[in-house]
Amino acid sequence: MILCIGEAVMDMILSPVSGIGDVFRPLPGGCAYNTSIAIGRLGSDVSFLGRLSESFFADMQVKRLTENNVKNLSVRAPENTVLAFIKTEEGREPQYAFYDEGTADRLLSSDELPLELLPCINCIVYGSISMAMEPIASTIENFIFRDENRKKVITFDPNIRPFMIKNKSAYLKRFEKWAGASTIVKISLEDFEYIHPNSGTEEALEKLTAMGTRLAILTLGHEGAAALLRRDDGNIVKASAPGVHIPILADTVGAGDTFHGAFLVWLEQRDKLSPNAIANLSENDLYDALSFANKAASFVCTRHGAEPPFPGEI
Repeated sequence: MILCIGEAVMDMILSPVSGIGDVFRPLPGGCAYNTSIAIGRLGSDVSFLGRLSESFFADMQVKRLTENNVKNLSVRAPENTVLAFIKTEEGREPQYAFYDEGTADRLLSSDELPLELLPCINCIVYGSISMAMEPIASTIENFIFRDENRKKVITFDPNIRPFMIKNKSAYLKRFEKWAGASTIVKISLEDFEYIHPNSGTEEALEKLTAMGTRLAILTLGHEGAAALLRRDDGNIVKASAPGVHIPILADTVGAGDTFHGAFLVWLEQRDKLSPNAIANLSENDLYDALSFANKAASFVCTRHGAEPPFPGEI
């Protein structure tokens, strides 16, 4: 089972409505949440773990999990849901404004984790704004460093929102610690620029593996994605896959989350979602997995909001 742990937010997406004008439309979202939906839709066994409000917003989030074959391991709490207001413009990355102070998500604690399920989990997905909020960041950090998880695939998607990070130097130190503990780090080139400015694709991949991650994946927008795998013997395997042309771009909300989920599904459905199997992936394996993930992500860009594809649509 793949476990996605982290935030579930309500994406308030600025959308035109005939006769009214632009309005903010509420849609369930969040990095770990979206990734779990993508994995569930593509047919792999997945669970989502977070701390959800008792509000009707969270009821919408739970309903969407159920409808997409995602097991909900979350606890419910009286605090409000995180709101992420999103403005999209053609040719630009989405603009975000988060309202997260005192919300249910950020207050996830270690005693709320279903540790009895650990033997059933073979992969843990984490990252994004959860790692910029306390106490949830420390809760997740302690969780991935548990001895029971050392033989699992740990996969990290930083999905960095700079305005959420109050102390950049402290975050960068923790980032290297998280990357070193992770089997996979999937990050956009734009996000890596926040970590190491003026890095090209090759340099970024090399820096990530130097931090200790086994497999570094860099998403490059319409240009596709690239990966660098560090084997036990020190040999390096590289691969890249081109982007997929789409006739009309709606927005890119949820594209990176879907890429991440689809990449893991490709591995899982071929019995390659283990640390040992990942260490022995071939160049062709990496190319095929990146290509599959690119197709899934490109589909999301044709719709407004995070709407991952089903297998038939890919």
